[in-house]
Amino acid sequence: MSEQQKSELTSEQKRRYNRHLILDGFGKEGQLRLLNAKVLVVGAGGLGSPIVMYLAAAGVGTIGIVDGDTVSITNLQRQVIHGTSDIGRPKVDSAFEGAKDINPDVNIIKHELYLTEDNALELIRPYDYVLEGSDNFSTKYLVNDACIMLDKPFCIGGINRYSGQMMTHTHGTACYRCLFPEPPEKEDVETCSMVGVLGSIAGMLGTIQATEAVKYLAGVGEPMTNAILTFDALTMEWDKMSFPKNDSCALCGKNPTIIELKEYAFKPCSKRK
Repeated sequence: MSEQQKSELTSEQKRRYNRHLILDGFGKEGQLRLLNAKVLVVGAGGLGSPIVMYLAAAGVGTIGIVDGDTVSITNLQRQVIHGTSDIGRPKVDSAFEGAKDINPDVNIIKHELYLTEDNALELIRPYDYVLEGSDNFSTKYLVNDACIMLDKPFCIGGINRYSGQMMTHTHGTACYRCLFPEPPEKEDVETCSMVGVLGSIAGMLGTIQATEAVKYLAGVGEPMTNAILTFDALTMEWDKMSFPKNDSCALCGKNPTIIELKEYAFKPCSKRK
């Protein structure tokens, strides 16, 4: 996709995005906003798979994918953008091919690396929206902190066992640290490899995160800010807990003390090259 802003839809795009174009409140203007948008997806795993697939299908013009891992057989139970033939390949490569197969119209940028305190600001800066779908707290806090420092909207998600949770931030609303000021202690963290995860809940939460991004970029609806959404798949109970922006937050409060990125050392599920 060219950096030049699109102002008209091609005849093929009108056919591809017809259900958006006839959607009340969305229309041509919303679709053009998507086509001109840049979204960064951090993690091409359980959450990142449906996120990338639905962003591509929706026609988000540029999608960046950050992941330094390779596909393993244990991923395939929930990471649906990858297939058995992709085992051993970089996740960004199979995610790229999956997204392009859904929609050749979109520009996919591969970032085959892990997000760190050294590269987070540089990676996030060019994008309009960030979706975090990693499996570790280090990355969640890096995304939160870097996006606040750059004033970027973002959505953070996480799944474990049979449950999931997500929150969205836009300018002036509560950040992740407003609710969780510090990462948990190492001994308090349960990882997917320790306790398991129901594969289908990755799709449940990932599609919600993709929806939050599409809504925001297209200018429809209201983002789920100043709140955290949780669900229990065993009972299908959903809960939305509201919480205010914390004026004493060390990151986004009136007198911030966190003014540079610092990486949380404990990375339970990541494999560095």
